[in-house]
Amino acid sequence: MNITRIEAIPYSIPYVHPLHFASGSVTEADHVLVRVHTDEGIVGTADTPPRPYTYGETQKSIVAVIEDIFSPQLSGLDAFARERMQTVMDRTFHNQTAKGAVDIAVWDAIGQLLGQPVSTLLGGYTDHMSVSHMLGFKPAEQLLEIALEFRETYGITTFKLKTGRHPVSLDVEAARVLREGLGPEARIYMDANRGWSANEASEVLRLTADFGMEFLEEPDDAREVMGRRRLVSTSPIPIAADESAPNLGTAAKELLSGGANLLAIKTARSGFTEATKIVGLAEGLGVDVYVGNQIDTQVGTIASVTFGAAFSHTSKRAGELSNFLDMADDLLTEPLRIVDGKIHVRDVPGVGTVIDEDKLAYYRAR
Repeated sequence: MNITRIEAIPYSIPYVHPLHFASGSVTEADHVLVRVHTDEGIVGTADTPPRPYTYGETQKSIVAVIEDIFSPQLSGLDAFARERMQTVMDRTFHNQTAKGAVDIAVWDAIGQLLGQPVSTLLGGYTDHMSVSHMLGFKPAEQLLEIALEFRETYGITTFKLKTGRHPVSLDVEAARVLREGLGPEARIYMDANRGWSANEASEVLRLTADFGMEFLEEPDDAREVMGRRRLVSTSPIPIAADESAPNLGTAAKELLSGGANLLAIKTARSGFTEATKIVGLAEGLGVDVYVGNQIDTQVGTIASVTFGAAFSHTSKRAGELSNFLDMADDLLTEPLRIVDGKIHVRDVPGVGTVIDEDKLAYYRAR
């Protein structure tokens, strides 16, 4: 099965309300749907989330690199030659999420051809992922109300608290209110999106020491090298690398140099092929991982579920899989459902991303 062309379709779906975090905010999902066409008539599908304040990619840059560079370079290549594809795409620097989407779409096509769910092809460890829900910048009592509503409605008991604000007392108070309101059984962790310095993060860790936080993601800019290393070595809870470790090389660098001792795996930026290598690296070093979220649509979320459920190492912790609930609409013909705090893998060939063509035409940006 050979690739004939790769299509990049920009579209935009508004969020129900703006999402705010330390590194930026978004009011709508300006994403790119990627389709890998093959000579067998099979089309693989994936979603790409531009994050200019994180990876430097925009909707226009993703469309350009896929249609002008990756499509001509990969056309004619056997879809099973995934390592060759990786080598070809790696000739182009950066463009992390564009590469990830091409890889996922290729896997989707392979699964369809073989008549197997991609999660089974990757490892087939389990049939579901537990869900963690992200709580953004709001007053502490509002955050608790939202968390209680999600626990009642969806059975979610793991929550990611967005932090990185000033003064740090805002986030310390939010952590306290959530812990007291949700009780000791809830799993809560923090993500500062590089919003603090290492010294400020150390103060937050001291002030939240009794609140049972599981870990702290990207407390400061990883380029604050000495401070970050000191923070990791003295922290009572794991310090997770996310945007500082978007690929295999940077993940290895952060772990081996003491910049982190926990890793976020995001299929949107690493695809399935490179993400598998990152998981293997972490498991070999005895480092835990968790499946993160790029404020994914349902198309991106089902890809994360597909990957996370494939391996025992990625399914240990709840994945960040509920942000699609913040969107006013989506593109899947069969919407995702969160039941008892879980999303199940779709037992269909491929990844399970069947697109509603009418919705795509409506939200298409050109």
